[in-house]
Amino acid sequence: MHSSNLQTCGSAPVLKERGQREVFCGLTSIIWLHRKMQDAFFLVVGSRTCAHLLQSAAGVMIFAEPRFGTAILEETDLAGLADAHQELDREVERLLSRRSDIKRLFLVGSCPSEVIKLDLSKAAERLTKKFAPSVRVVNFTGSGIETTFTQGEDECLAAMVPTLRESSERQLMVIGALPDVVEEQMRSLLSGMGISNVFVLPAARHEDDISVGPNTLFAATQPFLGETHSALLRRGAHHIAAPFPFGAEGTTAWLKAIAGAFQVPEQLFEDVTAAPYARAKKAISQAAAALEDKSVFFFPDSQLEIPLARFLTQECGMKAVEIGTPFIHRPLVQPDLDLIPAGPTVSEGQDVDLQLDRAKEQRADLTVCGLGLANPLEAEGLTTKWAIELVFTPVHFYEQAGDLAGLFPRPIRRRMILNQEAAE
Repeated sequence: MHSSNLQTCGSAPVLKERGQREVFCGLTSIIWLHRKMQDAFFLVVGSRTCAHLLQSAAGVMIFAEPRFGTAILEETDLAGLADAHQELDREVERLLSRRSDIKRLFLVGSCPSEVIKLDLSKAAERLTKKFAPSVRVVNFTGSGIETTFTQGEDECLAAMVPTLRESSERQLMVIGALPDVVEEQMRSLLSGMGISNVFVLPAARHEDDISVGPNTLFAATQPFLGETHSALLRRGAHHIAAPFPFGAEGTTAWLKAIAGAFQVPEQLFEDVTAAPYARAKKAISQAAAALEDKSVFFFPDSQLEIPLARFLTQECGMKAVEIGTPFIHRPLVQPDLDLIPAGPTVSEGQDVDLQLDRAKEQRADLTVCGLGLANPLEAEGLTTKWAIELVFTPVHFYEQAGDLAGLFPRPIRRRMILNQEAAE
């Protein structure tokens, strides 16, 4: 249901652009997923370029044994001169014989494997039969051909949903990978409200037996999980729609929606949230003083743009000029759109040249964009914030609210210092 409130962005027209885009590869999501899922291994079926990307993005030391790797497609594979399935089976057998700690193996598609139409779903079925029950093999795509980089996590979680055990228990499933310390804070808040039957997807280990069914309610912590949302609905689960838990207000609204679904008494909710809410408000006010009445322009990058725009406008006093995002999944982001004051352009997709022209014309006080656009925009005199930093930094829930707010004044302060030095 779309909001009819014309005072917000909830029912604002969306500028849909379908031109050239600046995107980062979906394989990047493996960097945070492999840290979260401690008995999993991510085997990318791709090129040497894929391998170099993962190695450099992860910054893994050469003597470390990470939980990801690349089965490199050689020229003979790409030309159809070798049986890629046989070679893949051989690589998997070699890997599993050496690494007994692997309980979940993800075959990750890439641009090269998709171009040659390598059927990794069939490979996953075949290998699961061979190595079950000790190892479950699942496939998903991390290709950047038609996606943005956070969709790698969405594809991974969506691929796991059909494998989850059926259950009729009333329970809460929280979807989205969070740093362990943040997940513990979330569990503590929910437990304090008496909600104890809580599962998180992805789980740290395969024995954290996650189930799903018609009495499962689920809430998302990341706005880019559209496929996972759809997969859970197909399993009969019910979505708890809420603003995302960024900042004091966003976190309270997210918890409030869950508390309502589980009939948590109002007084108990207040008792659990009052103190952390007050701490978060204080931390945000200290960090966000430099943001008051400043303007912000979002280029599409991570799909975090709409919830972050809600946070910056509602809690930090900023004014959004344009909120660009790769995809708008209404069931997930509508509650945040309904809280953003009307005025900014809301754009979906990208025509990068047209959007660059708008950014240069608007000259917002802060421009949130991908790595590839930051330096050219800085050269134009614009102040930029790397969007990817907002994915890799713990920013969810009350205790991280001040840190989240503190990320945005830094580039503004840096620009002021540079301008002062130039003037001298």
